[in-house]
Amino acid sequence: MAAEAASPGWRVASGTVHVYRLFDVADAIDLGAAEALAAAPTSRFRLERARLHSAMEIPRPPVHLAMGSRSLPLASGERACQLSVNLFDYGVASALYRIPIPPGTTLEELLPLAEELQSPTPAVDAAARREVEEIARGLRAALDRPHAWEGIETYTVFLVQAFDAPPRPRDLLSKETLARLLLGERSRTPLAAAEREDVLKHHFSYLEDDLAVVDWNSAFVLEPSGVSDIPDLLEFATAQLLELRYYDALLDRELRRIYDEMEVSGRPSWAVLTRRYLRLQRQTAQLLLELSETLEALENAVKIVGDFYLARLYQAAVRRFRLPAWRETVLRKHRMLAEVNRLLSDDAATRRSELLEVVIILLILWEVMYALLRR
Repeated sequence: MAAEAASPGWRVASGTVHVYRLFDVADAIDLGAAEALAAAPTSRFRLERARLHSAMEIPRPPVHLAMGSRSLPLASGERACQLSVNLFDYGVASALYRIPIPPGTTLEELLPLAEELQSPTPAVDAAARREVEEIARGLRAALDRPHAWEGIETYTVFLVQAFDAPPRPRDLLSKETLARLLLGERSRTPLAAAEREDVLKHHFSYLEDDLAVVDWNSAFVLEPSGVSDIPDLLEFATAQLLELRYYDALLDRELRRIYDEMEVSGRPSWAVLTRRYLRLQRQTAQLLLELSETLEALENAVKIVGDFYLARLYQAAVRRFRLPAWRETVLRKHRMLAEVNRLLSDDAATRRSELLEVVIILLILWEVMYALLRR
């Protein structure tokens, strides 16, 4: 491994480490209003022109805010970096710290940083959350039902534009260092062959001098052109994962709350006439509509047009992040909520019918008793 690290072909000539921290800050973000607020003369944020992607069709591209220079508070010491934040219309704010890789750094020398970023980073998470909360306060008028959810998604991309001696992709894949970099693994014991194969199996190359390897929590991208399409796609996929996790947790909470409300409100027949019961039906229907709109927005968030290479890579990221499994979990709970809403409606109709029957019987009894009293 030492000989591998010392090889001149493994020294980075130009590259950055992209450290992503994503948060759900609102049910939705009005991107037009956010852009107007960020572009205002009194704004504390600097609005940058959205990056143009020839191969990606983004119906509602995120608002990109440049936050300037920062020091990333890592346990090994602070790292100088550049911070930017992307705001997605479905309520996600993505903080991106770009750490420059010093020229001459070997992949082996990046392992300590990779290990630290793969471990819990409470200081980094807290710093990113503070940045995002400040933005949310400044752009509050553009947020639809802002909230503070404790969930977070993290991702790391090692983006290399050039090595001092360009290696071929198959040479990079044949070494263990790349798998260790993506895992953040510094153990002297070699990786198991099956683990190494699993980490590197989602690799893609378009030309002889580029390479992208996508794993569940990190990726390595060798892109001599400097185009950021692949990191941007991985950010989109991570944002979708965060949003699905948020709605999965939200549905769990709402289903428990609805069951508790039904126990309190649903026992007596007259409860169907109370505002609490009607409010419960209304809230359930509203959540169903909101979730359907969000799932539709996630489905159409990004489309690959005219580039099958990027399409294959994006689908691999979707599978690697287990987005279909998360989506199915959310849809299953969505169906459960729809069934609960139907049961609420049926129960309300049944109880109203029972109540109406009781009223009719009481009226008949009153007429009979009134007739007898008159005689």
